[in-house]
Amino acid sequence: MGLISGLLLLPLAPARGVVWVAEKLQETAERELYDPGVLRAQLAGLNRELDEGLIDLETFEAEEERLLDRLHAAQMHCDVDHRR
Repeated sequence: MGLISGLLLLPLAPARGVVWVAEKLQETAERELYDPGVLRAQLAGLNRELDEGLIDLETFEAEEERLLDRLHAAQMHCDVDHRR
C-alpha cells in the first residue's frame, strides 16, 4: 500500500478493526457451537440435573433433543470441513 492510499484509507482503519474482531468472535462462537466435547459435557450436565431433580423429564427431553440436534449438526459440519 502506497503512502497516499494509506493516508486516504486511514479513516477506515477503525471499521476494518471492528470487522476483524467480529469475524474472530464469529469463528470462536462457531467453534464452540460445533465442538463435540462441549456438547457432550452439556449433555452430561443435563443428565446430572435430571438425576439431582433440578429439572423435570419434559425439560430434560427438550434440552436433550436440542443438544443432540447440535451434535448431529456438528458431525455434519466436521464432515464437510474434512472434505475440503
